[in-house]
Amino acid sequence: MPDPRRLDALRQTLAHLDAKAGRRQQPDVLPLGVATVDAALGGGLVFGTLHDIAAEAPAEMGAAAGFAAALAARAAARAIPSRPVLWIQQEVASFEAGGLYGPGFSAFGLPMGRLVVLRVMRTRDVLWAMEEALASGALAAVVAELVKNEADLTATRRLSLAAAEADTLALLLNHQVSPHASAAATRWRVCAHPGPRDAFGGLGLTAFTLSLVKNRHGPTGCWHIVWNHHERVFSAATSGGVVAAAFDRPDRTPLARSA
Repeated sequence: MPDPRRLDALRQTLAHLDAKAGRRQQPDVLPLGVATVDAALGGGLVFGTLHDIAAEAPAEMGAAAGFAAALAARAAARAIPSRPVLWIQQEVASFEAGGLYGPGFSAFGLPMGRLVVLRVMRTRDVLWAMEEALASGALAAVVAELVKNEADLTATRRLSLAAAEADTLALLLNHQVSPHASAAATRWRVCAHPGPRDAFGGLGLTAFTLSLVKNRHGPTGCWHIVWNHHERVFSAATSGGVVAAAFDRPDRTPLARSA
């Protein structure tokens, strides 16, 4: 006669597998809040998958890091129970693009009390730390910042598997566009976009130009979006006046409307 304890253990195992399969059939997503972007993503960025974010050019690293920080802030805000965000950075990254500044993160929408920063020396240390952090399941999001883009297909597959086990938002932040194939569900190229002015004509909200160059769940595309750090939401950027390329002299350059 079968052992009742073994039958109970088997039932619990099957129930766990069924629940896990159900989560995979209906993945949790992080909407950006911009209808056209979320429609392309099938509702938003999928938790439990890897997302690759790269600066379009070296001068755009601040914009790429800002986009990653905004996504991490949204993930942290919706995490129940409250969970922190881990940002893993190579030591050399702080010399290339500047160090991480806690009060600045707080002003941007990610409170210092929810942010853990880990600095390591080598690329392989970044990848190892990210894989271990994702496997822990204790974090709202993990951001791993790489300078030389040495995360190849094998490395990104390992990170994707680790993220899937924990249903964590996994963001691989590259200082430049990677030449390697990637197992990431989405790949983004980011640069700054002229943002709206405040009521006094000064600096207003942060704006980005997002190019989605790989999307496992739908089409690619390009969008201009604005980040509201007070509400922790994105919105579509409105068109504004931009200066067209000079054909003769600057004073003869016509004012064009942005797309």
